[in-house]
Amino acid sequence: MAPMGIRLSPLGVAVFFLLGLGVLYHLYSGFLAGRFSLFGLGSEPAAGEAEVAADGGTVDLREMLAVAVLAAERGGDEVRRVRESNVLHEKSKGKTREGADDKMTSGDVLSNRKMFYLLKTAFPNVQINTEEHVDASDKEVIVWNRKIPEDILKEIAAPKEVPAESVTVWIDPLDATQEYTEDLRKYVTTMVCVAVNGKPVVGVIHKPFSEYTAWAMVDGGSNVKARSSYNEKTPKIIVSRSHAGMVKQVTLQTFGNQTSIIPAGGAGYKVLALLDVPDMTQEKADLYIHVTYIKKWDICAGNAILKALGGHMTTLNGEEISYTGSDGIEGGLLASIRMNHQALVRKLPDLEKSGH
Repeated sequence: MAPMGIRLSPLGVAVFFLLGLGVLYHLYSGFLAGRFSLFGLGSEPAAGEAEVAADGGTVDLREMLAVAVLAAERGGDEVRRVRESNVLHEKSKGKTREGADDKMTSGDVLSNRKMFYLLKTAFPNVQINTEEHVDASDKEVIVWNRKIPEDILKEIAAPKEVPAESVTVWIDPLDATQEYTEDLRKYVTTMVCVAVNGKPVVGVIHKPFSEYTAWAMVDGGSNVKARSSYNEKTPKIIVSRSHAGMVKQVTLQTFGNQTSIIPAGGAGYKVLALLDVPDMTQEKADLYIHVTYIKKWDICAGNAILKALGGHMTTLNGEEISYTGSDGIEGGLLASIRMNHQALVRKLPDLEKSGH
């Protein structure tokens, strides 16, 4: 009953009720829409999975390169700090296809956190694939100051916009973990790659212990160059340490006894061996060959750099590698620069079989 002396008309009650509904709708419509959209997708995004808007607008590849360089260097700082502390908290994630321990350390985890969240904060609408799991409870907001370094501006004068939904970023927060645990520091790198519609376009390889960074953008510019000459007839071939004997047997038949095999760790290090790198710890090679399954975050950055400099990275059968879909490739790889790549593919027809 209304208080004495106050009479509520049916019209007033109806107006008051409608106003209340309007306020409730305004407060909760956004929340409910979000919950229903997640219900339609099945669940909330898991930690580390891509969180890409349906229409993410565009991103500037020049800005992405700047952030990729910063991310690789920030990750490298963590890698170096953990190694120098000599407290790695080493453990195994399982076995590789070859039966070896797939190792992980605190260096991998902390580097991954820095790199992932720096890139994710700067480009929230871009898909990011990373080797290590991203723990949402360990989230870190790292704000980019939006400053593009002078060396990048010098090489790439104008922005290069692409649709955000066409971009996939591949992060390797610590390449050559096995060598890292053995304190073989020269092989260790951190890497970031930006692929557009599956094609590698931006690549960054950083060496934490010499603090050297190589970067390049396809149809843009780079801070690294190819060497002046390569030996195609009796090349120096850089391979994984565990594959050296296997590759040597086949390549000696192909190139003769003058061929040199260089065992090394880390895909990033092996790509840099093909380039003119001002690092005294870096070995030099003419070809990079891998004969077994390999993950895309291991090779995408090197593929982009080689492609920007006119080089090639393909499967052993000469097929281009797509950086979408699954996170690995089965067909091994062959990387070269300033050589007849397809002629080399034809010379090495049995390597993939040897790898299996």
